[in-house]
Amino acid sequence: MQEFSTFVTHLECSYTGKLYPANQLHGLSEAGKPLLVRYDMEGIAKAVSKNDLQQRRPEFWRYRELLPVRKSENVVRLGELMTPILPATKLQQELGCGEILIKDEGRLPTGSFKARGLALAVAMAKELGVTRMAMPTNGNAGAALAAYCSRAGIETFVFCPEDTPKVNIEEIAFQGAKTFLANGYINDCGKIVGEGKAAMNWFDTSTLKEPYRIEGKKTMGLELAEQMHWTVPDVILYPTGGGTGLIGMWKAFDELEAIGWIGPKRPRMVAVQAEGCAPIVQAYDAGERHAEPWQNAVTIASGIRVPAAVGDFLILDAVRESKGFAVAVSDDAINEAQRECALKEGILLCPEGAATLAALKQELVTGRINPNEQVMLFNCATGLKYPMESEHKSIDLSKPIDYDFISRS
Repeated sequence: MQEFSTFVTHLECSYTGKLYPANQLHGLSEAGKPLLVRYDMEGIAKAVSKNDLQQRRPEFWRYRELLPVRKSENVVRLGELMTPILPATKLQQELGCGEILIKDEGRLPTGSFKARGLALAVAMAKELGVTRMAMPTNGNAGAALAAYCSRAGIETFVFCPEDTPKVNIEEIAFQGAKTFLANGYINDCGKIVGEGKAAMNWFDTSTLKEPYRIEGKKTMGLELAEQMHWTVPDVILYPTGGGTGLIGMWKAFDELEAIGWIGPKRPRMVAVQAEGCAPIVQAYDAGERHAEPWQNAVTIASGIRVPAAVGDFLILDAVRESKGFAVAVSDDAINEAQRECALKEGILLCPEGAATLAALKQELVTGRINPNEQVMLFNCATGLKYPMESEHKSIDLSKPIDYDFISRS
C-alpha cells in the first residue's frame, strides 16, 4: 500500500470559516453550508513542480498533491483522461469574435464531467469506511456514482425525478445502483436522501453536501490551466445547476496561484442557466447573495434544472469576484446552438453544453462579452445521451436506386 504525499490540513465552513478536522467523515458544516478542503500550500509548492506532472499519467489523478486521497489503494479509476480543448473556428469566424474554445468533458467515464467529482467522493468514502451511498440526480451524477461505487464495492441508492432522460435511468440501474423515480424535482429527491440517513445508514452524496465532489470538479481548472500552458482564458461560460464545477474551478485557480503556477489573472466566470430554471440569474440580477427556490422548473437541459442550490452564495461570490455575470437562455436557443455546433464544428454538445454557446451568442450582442475576449465553453457531457432531432430519407431496395433523388435530398 502506497501512501500519497498528502497536504490536507483541515476542512473549513465556506460560510462561517469554522475549522473541522480532516480524516473524518463530514457532511455539511454546523451552519448547514458546504465544507471546503484546505491544504498546506507551501508544502505543495516545495513537493511538486510543473515538470513533475510530465512523468505522470494524462489523467486528473496527476494532481494528487492537490487532492485529499491519502492511500493509493483508495483511488478508484475507470480510465479517466485529460479531456480535449477543441477550437470552434467556424463559429468564431461567423460570430466575429475572439477565440472560442470548447472543453469536451463528454470523453470522461460515464460520458460526463460528473465522473470527476464522484471519483473523488467515492475514493474518499472508501478511505473513510463508507459502505452505502445515496444521492438525488437529474441523470449524469447518478450514473457516475453508480459506476464508481460498483468499482469500489460500495452499495448505492439513486433517486431521480420521474422525467429524467430514459437513457440516464437505464444507465444508473444497469451500473448497479438501486434506482428510484419520484414525481418531483431533484430537490424533492434530495429530501428523500437527507431524511433517510438515520433509517438507511447511507452517506448523503448530494451536490455540495459532502466536501470532496468540489475537489474532483476543481481538476477541470487545474487541467485547463496546464493545457493552456499555465494561463487562463478571459471568460469561462459554465452550465450551472448545483454549480460544483464553477466553485471548484474558482478554488483551483486560487490554489494554483498560491503555489506559484499561475499569476493573479482570473477568467470572468459566467454562470449559464435555462430560462425555465434560473434561480442564480434571478439572485444575481437582484444583487442578492442567496437564491430563492425556483418554482415550476422546466427545461430540456435537465442537468441544470436545479431549483435550489446549497452552494448558491459560493456561485454568486465567484461570479461577482471575477467580474462575470449570470445569464439565462431559452430552450429554443439551446436547441439551435446544439444543432449549429454539430453542423459547423462536428462537435455534438449536450443541451447543457449547448446552453453555453447560446449564452455566448446572446451576450456578444448585449456587449457583456467583448468580441476580443478568449472564451472557454464547457460541454459537460456527451450529446449521445440525449434525444436528437434529425432529418433522414428512406430507400426502397426493391426498386432501382434514384440517385437524382439522393442528390436533391
